[in-house]
Amino acid sequence: MADVDTEQGAKKRWIGAEHPRYKWVALSNTTLGMLIATINSSIVLISLPAIFNGIHLNPLEPGNVSYLLWMLMGYMLVTAVLVVTLGRLGDIWGRVRIYNAGFLIFTITSVILSLDPMDGGGGALWLIGWRVVQAVGGAMLMANSAAIITDAFPAKQRGMALGVNMVAAIAGSFIGLVLGGVLAEWNWRSIFWVNVPIGIIGTVWAYRSLHETGIRRPGKIDWWGNISFAVGLTALLAGITYGIQPYGGHTMGWTNPWVLTGLIGGAAVLVAFCLIEMKTAEPMFPLRLFRDPVFAGGNLATLLGSIARGGLQFMLIIWLQGIWLPLHGYEYEQTPLWAGIYLVPLTVGFLAAGPVSGYLSDRFGARLFAAGGLVVMAASFAGLLILPTDFGYVWFALLVFLNGLGGGLFAAPNTALVMSSVPAADRGAASGMRATFQNAGMVLSIGVFFSLMVAGLAGSLPQTLSDGLTGQGVSPADAHAVAQLPPVGTLFAAFLGYNPIHELLGPQVLAGLPAANAQTLTGREFFPHLISGPFHDGLMVVFSLAIAMSLVAALASLLRGPKTAPAEPGGEGGAAAAPDGDPAVSRGAA
Repeated sequence: MADVDTEQGAKKRWIGAEHPRYKWVALSNTTLGMLIATINSSIVLISLPAIFNGIHLNPLEPGNVSYLLWMLMGYMLVTAVLVVTLGRLGDIWGRVRIYNAGFLIFTITSVILSLDPMDGGGGALWLIGWRVVQAVGGAMLMANSAAIITDAFPAKQRGMALGVNMVAAIAGSFIGLVLGGVLAEWNWRSIFWVNVPIGIIGTVWAYRSLHETGIRRPGKIDWWGNISFAVGLTALLAGITYGIQPYGGHTMGWTNPWVLTGLIGGAAVLVAFCLIEMKTAEPMFPLRLFRDPVFAGGNLATLLGSIARGGLQFMLIIWLQGIWLPLHGYEYEQTPLWAGIYLVPLTVGFLAAGPVSGYLSDRFGARLFAAGGLVVMAASFAGLLILPTDFGYVWFALLVFLNGLGGGLFAAPNTALVMSSVPAADRGAASGMRATFQNAGMVLSIGVFFSLMVAGLAGSLPQTLSDGLTGQGVSPADAHAVAQLPPVGTLFAAFLGYNPIHELLGPQVLAGLPAANAQTLTGREFFPHLISGPFHDGLMVVFSLAIAMSLVAALASLLRGPKTAPAEPGGEGGAAAAPDGDPAVSRGAA
């Protein structure tokens, strides 16, 4: 009798897949997984100055810029490349199995990253290499979390559930900015330590509580598709990223043979990948899904929205760290932390709108919420365009809050539209494809928006910089030499929280100036006043493109599909919502 009671007690402690509360267990664990994976992409971003100081490496020296670029983009690039493959493997081997392995890999690599035993270039390579491995774990989490939720929830609650999950994912990239700034002030290794206890809890919880509830479709691995996709996307994204580096006397590297090889070769390999997938019986990237306008439009909106959001993140960090914070009394070394703090309204907007829009889109339809969120984002970009570079913070906070609100309104309904437009057996692949577009957009934003900003600065910054330096006693030859340096160096210096003029002139030139002039040049006000005009010229180009991208994405979100959803077997969490987000169809099917 005691044995029977013990067995019944164990069954009560661990919720089975058929239990009404299991869907909440799946939602809470996958949300934790998405949160930790996306926090980790931005926590390093804001902590780069502390990391490079910790390993005693100056990333702005010409030979070290590649370390900086790979620390910026390595994690995002690997997740963008692998999420489709890992989502497809989830369809074949089990989504929970792949997801759980991702939590384990992510946790182990966090420990290894924190133990970096080397300095200089070796220390940077250790971090870059293990961040790539960690990105494999992060991609496993990203590729399968939305599919696990879609399997677990009925159609009438799916928008709300995906909203919580997606807002956690997107907000994680902004939470990481604040968390990284705080932790880096204490110890740079702590940005990796923080993942360990969360990872252990999440891993054990996932292995003990998650169950396979989706349909597994046995199949073969599409090796040629996987290889061609990985090679093509990596070459293309790496080429775009390296295009922002100067080459051969040019301010950017678009004429660099290696960059051109990456761009042209990567595009050609991706074309070959599409041809391979059309002729493969079991493709990793089911191109047939794009015949559905809702799936195609939702993924286009995801890509464009991600590029615009990533560009906003980088530009606001440079704006705050290079201009606004120094003008308001903050030392350059303090600016990474305070930039994260002053961007809190952006995160609050995401957190406020996401779950609410998911719940409301379940009741009233997803399409208008998704498109409306992007229009709100476009309006916030327009507001930032007319804001002076030395703005009043209340207006800035309201505009970035509005941008976060728009992103939160868009995220959940768009994800629900994409995931509900595909057959149940393809959900792992569809989840990975959606994550690919989102992560690729973040990587593309580095190349696209830095290039646009450099182009905007190149016209006016050299003369402004030369005049300002000679006015403070710098010799015309030295001023001319500094003014001709590529603007990307100035942007990176501001982005990393370094004193830009100190980095540009160097200690030898500064030592030859009168003490008062040297103090003025390296003070908190000279550089912000000098660059504010040219920087605003660059912002006009950047935010104008962001407005256009947001509006095109809004139109893509309005595309309608067939009136009936793909057939969904019992046990898959209820019938799928209609792809056009019609609540009446969703409720009727459920």
